[in-house]
Amino acid sequence: MSKVTIDKPAPDFSLSDFEGRLVRLADFRGQKHVVLVFNRGFT
Repeated sequence: MSKVTIDKPAPDFSLSDFEGRLVRLADFRGQKHVVLVFNRGFT
């Protein structure tokens, strides 16, 4: 994985959403802001 640096674009990655669909960070390129929330899960 690429190193993350302040004031530089984040490296692309993909994760599954709550419905199991694959979502890539690159899907949001060009939008003003992207907020990532990593939940620990439901126990």
